[in-house]
Amino acid sequence: MQNKFSTRMMAEIGVAVALAVVLNFLKLWRMPQGGSVSLEMLPIFVIAFRWGLGAGMFSGLAYGLLQLMFGAYIIHPVQLIMDYPLPYMVLGVAGMFKIRKDEIIQPLKMFWAVVVASALRLIVHILSGVIFFGSYAPEGQNVWVYSTVYNATFLIPTTIVTYIVLIIVMKALENK
Repeated sequence: MQNKFSTRMMAEIGVAVALAVVLNFLKLWRMPQGGSVSLEMLPIFVIAFRWGLGAGMFSGLAYGLLQLMFGAYIIHPVQLIMDYPLPYMVLGVAGMFKIRKDEIIQPLKMFWAVVVASALRLIVHILSGVIFFGSYAPEGQNVWVYSTVYNATFLIPTTIVTYIVLIIVMKALENK
């Protein structure tokens, strides 16, 4: 599909971002110091796969900025960027992957796109955890291990659940 910001693309991005906000409130599980298992990434991936890298990154950025209005925990301007807009913006990287062959969705290619984009989000959260939340690590525990385990605890299940639902959604949108 074309990658210029058309009226249809912007309308889909608006709906996707609003849906991501709603899905964020429907948490399957919540971590004690932030982070949860939900389907908030799903609409961002749909936009990335339908419209490409730029639209995916834009929708992630918009969603991350909207999250600031719903109980954001901010201790530093750089932490704000690393915990809200940036991790969702990098999900748009999934739009670089060609998940279709002869207009048919390829689940394995979509899997790798979701894994790579989610791994980038995980890296951003780990860095934020190390830089800004290292004091939460138990005494004697390596801050990198603490941040990795903490963030992976919610991001791995979120990625798995999102991918499963994404297969269903993308197959339904396959011919639209």
